[in-house]
Amino acid sequence: MNMNRTIAKRLAANAYAFRIPRKALCTQAASSSIPACPSHEREERRGFTNDVQQYDVAIVGGGMVGMALACSLASTPLTKKLSVAIIDSNPALQNKLFIKKEDPPDPRVSTVTPATISLFKDVGAWEYVLQHRHAFFNKMQVWDYTGLGYTVYDARDINKEVLGCVVENKVLHHALLSCIQNTELQKMIYTSRLTSMAIHPSSSSARVDSTSSTALHNRENLAKLELSDGSSLYAKLVVGSDGGKSRVRELAGFKTTGWSYPQNAIICTVEHTIENFCAWQRFLPAGPIALLPIGDNFSNIVWTMSPKEASERNSMNEDDFVKALNHALDYGYGPHPKSSLLGSGDMFSWLKADATSSAKESFQVPPKVLKLASARMVFPLSLKHANDYASKRVALIGDAAHTVHPLAGQGVNLGFGDAFALSRVIAEGIAVGTDIGEVALLKKYEAERKPANIVMMAVLDGFQKAYSVDFGPLNVLRAAAFNGAHLISPLKRSIISYASGDQKLPLFS
Repeated sequence: MNMNRTIAKRLAANAYAFRIPRKALCTQAASSSIPACPSHEREERRGFTNDVQQYDVAIVGGGMVGMALACSLASTPLTKKLSVAIIDSNPALQNKLFIKKEDPPDPRVSTVTPATISLFKDVGAWEYVLQHRHAFFNKMQVWDYTGLGYTVYDARDINKEVLGCVVENKVLHHALLSCIQNTELQKMIYTSRLTSMAIHPSSSSARVDSTSSTALHNRENLAKLELSDGSSLYAKLVVGSDGGKSRVRELAGFKTTGWSYPQNAIICTVEHTIENFCAWQRFLPAGPIALLPIGDNFSNIVWTMSPKEASERNSMNEDDFVKALNHALDYGYGPHPKSSLLGSGDMFSWLKADATSSAKESFQVPPKVLKLASARMVFPLSLKHANDYASKRVALIGDAAHTVHPLAGQGVNLGFGDAFALSRVIAEGIAVGTDIGEVALLKKYEAERKPANIVMMAVLDGFQKAYSVDFGPLNVLRAAAFNGAHLISPLKRSIISYASGDQKLPLFS
């Protein structure tokens, strides 16, 4: 009984400890998606240090992953009353993002897995995605340029309806913003950049708000953030979702391990004469090329190659670039694969009784690219991993914690997994009255996400290295791996499940 009373008292204290003064809850016109701080109120706070606002959570980085965290906090009963500051210099976050259906697809897209789709549905964001262009796909064909091997993955092999959905990043971002707008989450957007962060501010800044019936936490126990426009704020927890060059990670002193790949990627939107319903990926000598459906007659291209080649391809005129694309996707570099390097597959006849339906499918040629529907964009590729995801009052999510090779489109799914996992851990802390900035609590988040992310990073890095060498015996081994994945049903099901967001390792099940 005494323990129950203690927990009840701690829960009650937590519920009131971070009430934001009404003055801090800035409002905007109906066209705004989330209230931002008007400049005159920021000026007022800069002039009176006692009015510096404090929040439960400060999310640095208002991109897709940061907004996913805010959306999850807003939709969870134990966290929906938290006060949240979102710090991002993008001025577009102050207003609604209008997306015209007649606009061509943006080349920046994400392939979201069924696991991510389920998370979006849980928080109410997926319904907004469905209002805009998107493309579900239930089949994927992967093959090698040598013509020695290929495999087809089908959602039916694991009794699922889809393998994933390709969505423009701006649509995902808009969906999360729309979701947050329709919640009661106390939130504030600071359209500024983080310049400094102190986890243990000096005791001279500590004070107690005598106007409240409940004493506010001593500010010595909070993180203090200074912004580029002169604003300051305090928070119990600072979440770095500010990308691969994370300022939060730098200021918190997190070390990283990683390297740059000798590759760049070209992305763009292309148009066909017919609608594409399959995801295609071909491994070429310089790196993979992927053709992903994006809806209507459009597809998205992610083409990996050397930096020199990327520069040359990017400077080509449109007609020459389209010819190069079709050459890379169809008849260039090597022949089409036959039905199997291993003939009829008699080597695996003992598995025929359990054969997947896709094992009987023959090689298909991707739809021909007709023309470009967007500008081309080039970006370098790298692998980077933070040695730690959490310390006292600080946690990293998304690219701030890890960046991966894009060959399987898993990067953003790992980030979304981080965001929703951290939200759950925060809720668990609140349930037992724990300070949400305590390192012991945040290490639970790290313990959940770090192993899963490392395994995925290792798998992707292994693929990158295995398919970056053109060597005869290795080519045969790769082809055998393709055909094994195509014909050996348990292996194929494990690979599909893992790529769909199942946390099981891609081994025989």
